Amino acid sequence: MAQENVKRSPSQIKYTMVKSIIRLFVFLVFLGLLFIFIMMPVTTFKQKWIPKIQAKTNSTYFGVQGFRILIYTFPLLLIATLGCVYIHIATKSNQIDNGKKHETTIWKRPMLVKGPLGIVSITEIAFLLMFIALLVWTLATYLHNDFLSIASLPKEEHGPKVWQEKLESVGLRLGLVGNICLVLLFFPVTRGTSVLPMFGLTSEGSIKYHIWVGHVLMTVFTLHGVCYIIYWISTNQISQMLKWNKIGVSNLAGEISLLAGLFLWVATIPKLRRKFFELFFYTHNLYIIFVIFFIFHVGISFANIMLPGFYLFMVDRYLRFLQSRRGVRLVSARVLPCEAVELNFSKGHELSYNPTSVMFINVPSISKLQWHPFTITSNSNLEQDKLSVVIKSEGTWTKKLYKLLSNPSPIDRLQISVEGPYGPASTNYLRHDTLVMISGGSGITPFISIIRELIYLSTTFKCKTPNIVLICSFKNTSSLSMLDLILPISSTPQDISDMQLQIEAYITRDKEFKSDIPIHPQTLWFKPNPTDAPIHAILGPNGWIWLGAIISSSFIIFLIIIGIITRYYIFPIDHNTNKIFSYPLRSFIHMLAICVSIVVVASVAVLSNKKQNAKEAKQIQNMEGSTPTVSPNSMIYNADRELESFPYQSLVETTNVHYGARPDLSRLLLEIKGSSVGVFASGPKQLRQNVATICSSGLVENLHFESISFTW
Repeated sequence: MAQENVKRSPSQIKYTMVKSIIRLFVFLVFLGLLFIFIMMPVTTFKQKWIPKIQAKTNSTYFGVQGFRILIYTFPLLLIATLGCVYIHIATKSNQIDNGKKHETTIWKRPMLVKGPLGIVSITEIAFLLMFIALLVWTLATYLHNDFLSIASLPKEEHGPKVWQEKLESVGLRLGLVGNICLVLLFFPVTRGTSVLPMFGLTSEGSIKYHIWVGHVLMTVFTLHGVCYIIYWISTNQISQMLKWNKIGVSNLAGEISLLAGLFLWVATIPKLRRKFFELFFYTHNLYIIFVIFFIFHVGISFANIMLPGFYLFMVDRYLRFLQSRRGVRLVSARVLPCEAVELNFSKGHELSYNPTSVMFINVPSISKLQWHPFTITSNSNLEQDKLSVVIKSEGTWTKKLYKLLSNPSPIDRLQISVEGPYGPASTNYLRHDTLVMISGGSGITPFISIIRELIYLSTTFKCKTPNIVLICSFKNTSSLSMLDLILPISSTPQDISDMQLQIEAYITRDKEFKSDIPIHPQTLWFKPNPTDAPIHAILGPNGWIWLGAIISSSFIIFLIIIGIITRYYIFPIDHNTNKIFSYPLRSFIHMLAICVSIVVVASVAVLSNKKQNAKEAKQIQNMEGSTPTVSPNSMIYNADRELESFPYQSLVETTNVHYGARPDLSRLLLEIKGSSVGVFASGPKQLRQNVATICSSGLVENLHFESISFTW
């Protein structure tokens, strides 16, 4: 393999050492935090360790919550900050391990293919079992200690019965177990997080973890609420449901939080979500009510346990909000006969992203609130000033967009806002001898980005790329137009003749080629608008360093604000009077301080990068103005092929079309030769399951499976 024996430079060695130190430190911090969660239900932790920690952290600036900030909030935010530094170093050092072959171990192979969990590896099953074990251990230990205490206490004649006391204990401890789930809930849906990439994960690929944790969380919290309702009814204390105490737990706030969570949970039922996506989309915003009233319910001191994940989510959410405020420059659209469109945006040269990245798109003329994720098919190196996404007309929103763009009377401009791109921090496709990409329908789109990446590596660096076998299934002949998207719209022809590319296209419904059906896309050009800007990284080319600065600086500012308020406002009331400061008001002050800190710091960071982005946007607009373009009002049939006739001919020669047939995946995969064969599957769930079953069958050892799914 090319580059395999290239000697690393001193700077690369230094980068590697720094990365190793960061990973080791993060691993130790994570182990320490995990140890704390394991010891939480143990009596020693509560009676011996906590008093000692509180004695050292119970200051006039942070009060009793100081120890929870220290042992729960600070470690995870530290990991996130160090993760930003780690990814920045990895990106700048360009160490993607391209020349290093990685043999996929048994731990990464699919263990379960069909079932409610989807396609999961042995590693994922192991971590899921450890997570469940932690929850069971916590609940069992808490209940064991509580039941012993209940049995040893004298019983009052008119007091609650033993079973009622045990039921209350079960309800309380279920709430504590649910809080552990809440710690992990927001990490997988924080798109711009630095935590997931450190473990080789992406937010798109981690959505299933969010779903798993969400189901466990709502099950536990629902049981928590049911236990208390039964307890109150059986002890004639039903009025407790309406109490909002100024001191301690607020029952009404907890019930509001639980109801919001239940509405959100019901809307996630797969059949309901697919049929009424808008209902699912809008009810998911109830997470705001869920979290706010959860904090009112338990108090800010206890909420510090779950705060880090939500804190990072808030930082990411506000940055996404700032990015989505401005319209982006849509240059052109390729309208495909198979009812799909490729949108081509102008982008800043410094914006870099990896293959299989996704971008969220909003079209106000269709819906001002709906955002939908789509795969980016362009390559940031091959196409430095353009970014492309492909959208298949399958749902209500996408059908409206296709109808808008395929109208016989073409539009001059389409207002669009975006969030992203989001994707893997690094790629290492060159580690395989052969890449087999299996797709169904629009599932081909992530593979387009991978092929363009390999085209770039082959044409620019002349390095040896893996053999590529693309097996794609379509329903109709018109869907062959999707293959046209493999070649980018570019003024510089890309020679793909040196690449070992083989395309096997299967048309399942048409028995033969239909000449009356067009298979090539049409191009629609749009007029430039001064208010639209190229797509830029919201925090500039050094975005990870900026993100780390935002996380650390905003948290420090939050601590300063809370320290001042506690010392000069809350502390005097708690200690100089006979009153105790209201818990809900304390929680509100803390939430307000968090929001102010994040908004101020993130806004400053974005404004600092906005000037540079605006300068580059002006240069791009001037270049567009000085470059002759096709009339924006014209529909040009296959115009871009005039510049790409040679690579297009090479693409045609490598394509075999099979009509009226489905691919025999088992035969095709087992015939692939090579010591390391990367098998990527994208498309319908059943397709991905079939491919995973073949790769995990053990019939051959050289198949390394990876599922690419952007549906949730």
